[in-house]
Amino acid sequence: MKLAGLKSVENSHDESVWAATWVPATETRPALLMTGSLDETVKLWGSDELVLERTNTGHSLGVASVAAHPSGLIGASASLDSFVRVFDVDTNATIATLESRPSEVWQLRFNPEGSTLAAAGGGSASITLWDTATWGPVATLPIPRPEGPKPSDKSGSKKFVLSVAWSPDGRRLACGSMDGTISVFDVARAKFLHHLEGHFMPVRSLVYSPIEPRLLFSASDDAHVHMYDSEKKSLVGAMSGHASWVLSLDVSPDGQALATGSSDRTVRLWDLNMRAAVQTMSNHTDQVWGVAFRPPGGTGVRSGRLASVSDDKSISLYDYS
Repeated sequence: MKLAGLKSVENSHDESVWAATWVPATETRPALLMTGSLDETVKLWGSDELVLERTNTGHSLGVASVAAHPSGLIGASASLDSFVRVFDVDTNATIATLESRPSEVWQLRFNPEGSTLAAAGGGSASITLWDTATWGPVATLPIPRPEGPKPSDKSGSKKFVLSVAWSPDGRRLACGSMDGTISVFDVARAKFLHHLEGHFMPVRSLVYSPIEPRLLFSASDDAHVHMYDSEKKSLVGAMSGHASWVLSLDVSPDGQALATGSSDRTVRLWDLNMRAAVQTMSNHTDQVWGVAFRPPGGTGVRSGRLASVSDDKSISLYDYS
């Protein structure tokens, strides 16, 4: 496995780019890269050439997260203005506007079936679930405190939820918190199952393996990447190599590799069999807030792609093979 730089777009936004995800291909178009920025906009880019297709406005503060519906037809963006905007990817028409209290929508993810949108609840210490048929809230999953004090939790008020991830079968939901804990829920029963521990600083990004439903990966400010068996509550691997906070991560569609972005300004590619970094890319000049592998599918698609976005306002696109 190897990354090769394909294209970079400098000043892709007017401010820091905080979020990136791929919109799956449809019958009428290839996959698109969706990015969200502190400049309050969401942009959609052509899959290989990173040609700007359209710019979406509507938020009044920076965009912290973007999410794509598995159909490839719907996008969602969460902003520091406490609104979630749901829109038609191809026309930019607003489908719904979801309102929350301040600092309660931090990261968005659609479930694999596309029936539910989950939001990491920030200061509310919960996950909010919306039904994508009605765009009404269907559940709030409160996060209980772990037993016993944690060394990093001196104030007792750091259960701020930063990240959320769905298991490939949609049965489990995991969220990462400011205090370093990861919480796992049974979605159908809306029930908290257990905490996963091992990090001692904020967990900013989570992703399940697409081929091993129990395997959960986490990225933390403690500069480590962890692998958990999320059902057995066990830490099965820890990887280090970044010089600073690990802000984002994603797993390749074949489940063999992991990409991470860090405040050390690098993107790293990890071989999951070796559990080691095999390549470091230094395309960016500032913190890397998002990394995303392009999902498989679409006509004429023969090779993998990875995208990264940064505080330096740029997007980088890599070939992954």
